[in-house]
Amino acid sequence: MTAKLNPHWPVLRHYDQDHLARIALPLGGIGTGTVSLGGRGNLRDWEVVNRPAKGFGPSNSFFALWAKPAGGQAVTRCLEGILPPEAYEGSHGATAPNHGLPRFRRCSFAAAYPFGQVALGDPDVPLDVRLEAFNPLVPADPDASSLPVAVLRFVLHNKTARTVRAAVCGSLQNFVGTDGSGGEAKKNLNTIQSSRSPGLSGVLLATKGVDPADERWGSLALATTATAGVTCRTAWADLSWGDSLLDFWDDFSDDGKLGRRSLGGVQAPMASVAARTVVPARGTRTLTFFLAWHFPNRMTWSPVECSDDACGCDNPNRIGNHYATLYADAWDAADHAARAVPELEKQTLRFVRAFADADLPPAVKEAALFNLSTLRSQTCFRTEDGRLYGWEGCSDRAGCCQGSCTHVWNYEQATAFLFGSLARSMREVEFAAATHEDGGMNFRVALPLDRETRLSLAAADGQMGCLLKLYRDWQLSGDDGFLKSLWPYARRALEFCWIPGGWDADQDGVMEGCQHNTMDVEYYGPNPQMGIWYLGALRAAEEMARHLGHDFFARRCRDLFDRGSAWLDASLFNGDYYEHEIRPPKGDIAPGLRHASMGSQDLKEPVLQLGAGCLVDQLVGQFLAHVCGLGYLVRPAHVRKTLRSIKKHNFQKSLFGHFNHLRSFALNDESALLMATYPKGRRPKRPFPYFNEVMTGFEYTAAVGMLYEGQTNAGLECIQAIRDRYDGRRRNPFDEAECGHHYARAMASWGAVLALTGFHYSGVTGEMTFATTDKPVTWFWSTGNAWGTMTQRPTKRGATVKLTVLGGTLKLKTLTLTGLGSASPKTTTLRPGRTTRLAVTRDA
Repeated sequence: MTAKLNPHWPVLRHYDQDHLARIALPLGGIGTGTVSLGGRGNLRDWEVVNRPAKGFGPSNSFFALWAKPAGGQAVTRCLEGILPPEAYEGSHGATAPNHGLPRFRRCSFAAAYPFGQVALGDPDVPLDVRLEAFNPLVPADPDASSLPVAVLRFVLHNKTARTVRAAVCGSLQNFVGTDGSGGEAKKNLNTIQSSRSPGLSGVLLATKGVDPADERWGSLALATTATAGVTCRTAWADLSWGDSLLDFWDDFSDDGKLGRRSLGGVQAPMASVAARTVVPARGTRTLTFFLAWHFPNRMTWSPVECSDDACGCDNPNRIGNHYATLYADAWDAADHAARAVPELEKQTLRFVRAFADADLPPAVKEAALFNLSTLRSQTCFRTEDGRLYGWEGCSDRAGCCQGSCTHVWNYEQATAFLFGSLARSMREVEFAAATHEDGGMNFRVALPLDRETRLSLAAADGQMGCLLKLYRDWQLSGDDGFLKSLWPYARRALEFCWIPGGWDADQDGVMEGCQHNTMDVEYYGPNPQMGIWYLGALRAAEEMARHLGHDFFARRCRDLFDRGSAWLDASLFNGDYYEHEIRPPKGDIAPGLRHASMGSQDLKEPVLQLGAGCLVDQLVGQFLAHVCGLGYLVRPAHVRKTLRSIKKHNFQKSLFGHFNHLRSFALNDESALLMATYPKGRRPKRPFPYFNEVMTGFEYTAAVGMLYEGQTNAGLECIQAIRDRYDGRRRNPFDEAECGHHYARAMASWGAVLALTGFHYSGVTGEMTFATTDKPVTWFWSTGNAWGTMTQRPTKRGATVKLTVLGGTLKLKTLTLTGLGSASPKTTTLRPGRTTRLAVTRDA
C-alpha cells in the first residue's frame, strides 16, 4: 500500500511504479525556470539559473523522513521511491544521485498539471507519505503564474495504532555560481532566516564571491511554514570520504533534529531545514516546504562584444528576468509565495478542476494541460519589461533555436487562450520590432530589441502566420487600440509578399517565390503549406482592414484570396491531397528570403523540396483559420478529403519497418503520423529533410484539423497515439520534444479543446460561440482574458445554457450555439463568480 491521493486535487493520469523513470514535472513559474519533480519524488533537472540543465542536480540534495512510533525503533528514509534497475550499474557502482540512501519500496505518481502527487509506502515505515507539489497556474493572470518557487507539501499518514513522532528534512547544496554547464561556487554563504507574517523559517543560500554581474549570480531559499520544531543547518561537517553525508544522516536519524556544524573551507555549503511533528494513531499531519530562487542576470540569445570601454555597461548582453525585478532575493520570493500561495492554490485548483472535469476525451485534456508546462520551462522567459519570448525548445544545456521563431510559435494556441497579455506582447515584438521598413519580418528576433536593425531572413509561413495571430489576438481581446498600433506594420508585412522577386511577385494570390519555412529549407513554387498560410493572412488582413475603414485594401485582399484559393484547388489538389509544384526561380530572389546554406544550393533543379508528398501539416493555415473563425480557405470537400488522406497514408500503427535517416521521436511498436509520405510515387531523390520523422506539434495540427471536420475518431486516435508514447516509462509526459525539450509547437494541442467545443470568442462584437450537442455537456472555455465553464442541456425548443466566469472579466453580448440559435444575457459584463443562464431557441 501507498499513501492515498489528495481527494481535492484533480488527477488526469496515474503512473504505476513501472512508469516513473522518465517523469519530470516542471515546478516553477512562467519565465522563471524550474526544478522538476521526478516520478519517484526526487527533485531533478535544476533549471533555475537562466539556462536548461537536464540531468543537473546539486550534491546531496534531497528530502528525508524520520519517524519513531511510541515504544518502537526510529526509521529514516529518503522521501523517494526505490531506484530503477537501470540506475544500478556504473564504473564505480550505482549512478543515481544519493544512490546509497534507503528509500520507500512502493511508489506511484499522479498528475493534472501543475499538480503532481507522489504516493510512498513501505512495510518497515509506520507512516505512508504523500508528496503534493505544484506552482500556481491561473489563466489570465501571468504574474500569479510567474512565481519562482516550488511548493512541496509532505502529508504524513500514520497507518498504525500508535502515536508517531516524525520529522521531514530538506537538504540543498548552495550551488550559486554554477548552472550545470559551468561556473564555480565562490565563498557561498548560508544564513538562517525567518519571517513573522506567514510563519516562514529556513535558510537563504547566497554568495559573497560570485561576481554580481555573472549570469550565475543569485540566491536560493529553502524554507518551511512549520511554526514549531524547526531546526536548521547552514553547513554540513567538512569531512573526507563521504563522511559529511554520514554525519548528517546520523544526526538526523538520532532524533529528527539538526545540530549545528561549522562551514570550514567549503565553497558550496549544504543547507538543511527540518520540521518535527507528532502524528496521532491513524491520523495525518502535513509539513510544507518552499524552494525559491532568484537569478536576475539572464543573457541575450544574440550576444555582441562591447568594444567601448567608456560605455559604462556592466554587460551589454544582459536582458534580465521579469520575476527578478519583483523580489530582492530568493528569501523575499519565498516570503511572498508563503503569503500568496493559499489563495493562488485555490484559484489554480479552480482552473484545473474545471478543465479536468470538462466533458472531453482524457487524451485531449492530458495533451492540452500537460503541454502547458512548456511555458514554465527554460524554453520561455520574460524580460524585465514583462514581455514573453521563447526558444523553439531546449537542448540539455542551452536553449535551442532562438528568436521566438515565428514559424514554430505559429502553431501553439495555449498562450493566446490562457494568457492573452503575453500573447499580445509577442505580437508587439513581431510587428513593431521585427518588421522592417520594407515589410520583411525577421522570423528570429534579436535581443535587446535595439539590435533589430535590418532584415536578415523572413520566413513565408512565419510571417503569414503572424498576421493570423494578430487577428486572433485582437478578436480575443477586443482591443482596437492594440490593432491600430500594429496595423501599419501588419499591412507592410502583407505587402512584402508582392515585392519584385518576392513570394507573390505577380500578385495573383499564389506564392510561387523562394519560401523559407519551418522545414528549415526554401520551397520553390506553389505548395499547400505556404499557399494556405497566405490565404489565411489575406482573409485576416481583409477583416482587419475593413474594421479600420481601409475598404480599398480590404477589397484587394479579398480579390487575391478568391483568385489564389481557386487556383490552389484547381492546380494543386490531386484528388486526394494538395501537392507541391516545384518551380525553379526564373528571376532574382529578393533579399532576405533565402538562407545562405540550409536550402538547395542548385536553383536550376532545387533539392530538399516536398514535391508530390502528402504533408502532415499541409492544412496548418486552415487549422488556424478555423481557430480564428475565418471560415474555409479552400474547398471544404478538399479539406476533408485531404485530412482523410493524411490519416490513411501518414498514420503508422507501428514503426518496425519504417526507415528514418534523421531524428527518431517514435520507434518500434509506437503509432504515429509521419511528416510526409509519397503514396502517388514521384518522391524527390532528396525530399525536405524531415520527411521521415515524427513530431508531435505537426501531429496535433493534423489531428485538430480532423476534429474540426468531424473526423473525430481519426483525430482522437492520433492524439492518443502521441500521449501513449509519453507514458513515463519511455518518455517524460511533460516534455514533448522536437528540436529540443519542451518544444513550443506541441502547444498546438490546445487546439483540440477549441475544435471539440466549437469555441470562438470575439471581444470586438462580444459574441461567444459553442458547438451544439445532443446531450448535456460541461466544457471549459477561456479567452486569454477570462475563463470559466459552460453547461448546455438540450430541450425540445433548443437548449439551456449556464455560463460561469471563474476568472477575469468577460464582455458578452451574444451567446451562439452553432446551428441552433443565439441568446443575449441581461448583463453584458460578467465578473468572477458570476453565472448567467440563457435559453437558446432553435432558429426558424
